[in-house]
Amino acid sequence: MKRADVPRRMVVPSGRSTRRATTTVGAIAALTSLVLTGCTADTDATHHASPTARAEATAAGKKLTYAQDLRISDAEQHLITVCMRKHGFRFWEERALSLEENRPVGYVQDDVDWARSHGYGSRIMAKEDRARLRNPNIAYRKSLSRSRQKAFDIAMDGGRDAALLKSPTPSGGTITKQSGGCARQAEKTLYGDPTAWFRADVAVRNLRPLYVGKLLGDKEFKSSVGAWSRCMNKAGHPFPDPDAARQSTRSAEQTRVEEARSFANETRIAVADATCARSVSLRAIGERREAHYVGELAGKYGHALDAHLRMQRHALALAERTVPART
Repeated sequence: MKRADVPRRMVVPSGRSTRRATTTVGAIAALTSLVLTGCTADTDATHHASPTARAEATAAGKKLTYAQDLRISDAEQHLITVCMRKHGFRFWEERALSLEENRPVGYVQDDVDWARSHGYGSRIMAKEDRARLRNPNIAYRKSLSRSRQKAFDIAMDGGRDAALLKSPTPSGGTITKQSGGCARQAEKTLYGDPTAWFRADVAVRNLRPLYVGKLLGDKEFKSSVGAWSRCMNKAGHPFPDPDAARQSTRSAEQTRVEEARSFANETRIAVADATCARSVSLRAIGERREAHYVGELAGKYGHALDAHLRMQRHALALAERTVPART
């Protein structure tokens, strides 16, 4: 997802990471992640449809676009910044990447132009890592006295005594999150009820383990992956599936010359990958079959899917009045 499924995080100066619930997918491997894009208006027909139909519609095209999701993230950081300054602390918003650089790269990547410029996004990830290490909020907090650091933490997320939210995942695990301070206030402003948002997000963002095995074994999807593989083989890149192609480009720490060579190879493979994915309609087939399997979960999780989308739309409406769109 975001660079496959790498969670988008806001680095908290105390050294803790506050989970950005809107964009985090959890510990799902890139192999099991398709990126669903697009956002369509709700219709009466969809609203009155069966839970399965509503869930399929949500998965197939009613999710927020990554640009809309990013705008919510920017609004959240802006709200935290304003709140922290009201508490007497300095705070810097994180906007290291452009909109294009934030484009998700999932299991299926069929944007040839993007691949030609960025490959699979290795340089973008490196840029993001550098920005994270240079986060001025971390240096600022370290410059404070111990008592002011404690006050900073309390203002930021409630400190050590903040409430701890817990919610079960669909696959049987439990996710916890500290909730307090400016971080909670920002979520309250955006979503209305931080606890309800957390529960809905945990459910929706962790549905994939329940159906990904079926999706990867789906006859139509497997056939499309096979067609992609044959196309790649003809292009001189014999890989069985998109994940194998992507994994082949990953390298350890390199010199500048080695990195340039690796990136050129990454770009060649990524362009071929995207070209073949587009030629066999791999994304469209994957999205349609994923929507089908999400729809099968509607009986148990339809309410969470509906609530999640409703709260996202509420947050987006406020974000559009709060921060400009990323360029």
